[in-house]
Amino acid sequence: MFEFTVVHKSTEHQGRIGKFKTPHGELTTPVFMPVGTQASVKTMSPDQLQALGASIILSNTYHLYLRPGHELIREAGGLHAFMNWPGAILTDSGGFQVFSLAKLNEISDDGVLFRSHIDGAPHFFTPEKVMEIEMALGADIAMAFDVCLPYPSTYEEAALAQARTTQWAARCRERHDRTDQALFGIVQGVAFRDLREKSARELVAMDFPGYAVGGLSVGEPKNVMYEVLDYTVPLLPEDKPRYLMGVGSPDALWEGVARGIDMFDCVLPTRIARNGTAMTSRGRVVVRNAEYARDFSPLDPECACPTCQQYTRAYLRHLIKAGEILGLMLITYHNLFFLARMMEQIRESIKQGVFYEAKKAFFTAYYGRADGEGF
Repeated sequence: MFEFTVVHKSTEHQGRIGKFKTPHGELTTPVFMPVGTQASVKTMSPDQLQALGASIILSNTYHLYLRPGHELIREAGGLHAFMNWPGAILTDSGGFQVFSLAKLNEISDDGVLFRSHIDGAPHFFTPEKVMEIEMALGADIAMAFDVCLPYPSTYEEAALAQARTTQWAARCRERHDRTDQALFGIVQGVAFRDLREKSARELVAMDFPGYAVGGLSVGEPKNVMYEVLDYTVPLLPEDKPRYLMGVGSPDALWEGVARGIDMFDCVLPTRIARNGTAMTSRGRVVVRNAEYARDFSPLDPECACPTCQQYTRAYLRHLIKAGEILGLMLITYHNLFFLARMMEQIRESIKQGVFYEAKKAFFTAYYGRADGEGF
């Protein structure tokens, strides 16, 4: 039911092209996953997501547990039926949200006591409870419950969190029994090499179907993230998919692929779209800015998406300034389309053996210099 195959390995770096079979279709990796936190990618319908090329989306256990409830989604036939999405789905365990959104969380070896950010009601998440929720949701891929710390954290805090993440991963493995759902372990350890390596070794020994590198993109400089990937990813099995959580800026996608990452997710392209910011072949365009009031050119002249083929920057600026939902939808569609095409470009550059040449050309066009970074 689940099968990951590396079909092409780069001769320039650690990147590879893979095929990942799931119950709801085959994914070609490296792949970017749009985020549909509450069973919806904001402003996008499932038909639109399919049209722009999305093969897998991400949803969130914490949010769906609180509203509308995992039992209701189970009653609806699972998350795929509930949201009418025919492709693959990955559910995050909610660990990040418990520690970042919930109020007054108290962590112990047993689990986490927290208060809902919605109404303040108390809840207790254990690894077993999270598995119960994720199995009820029925996504193709479920994430183990982990402890995600901010950056920076002390070594003592990181060591305790890493130990708990391993213990909880073992409990998740023990409780999880849904054969049509792949459970991924999550490597933690902040930016401490010995803890990251210890986490990777312990999780690999549990033989998960896939592995994520978590606890990055939480405030650390980009060079620190890349350094962690440099020494962590080689410890993960070559025949299993590798997922970098919460990363979606163009520079980080290129750099992550070069370090052997297969899967990415981030709210970035949809969040900045709602602020009137578009990713284009020549860099970011903030269409709400006054300079675009009489700009009747396409958002991105090199883009083939419907937004760029049918609407002007001036019209999009008007929609954003007027608070019209259509503006949010059109720029969101474009940003997701842009990243989907960029991932195609990355895969093709690996296949043709011109990754670094393609990366330099992209960075120069997008950031204005070959070593640029940002969103």
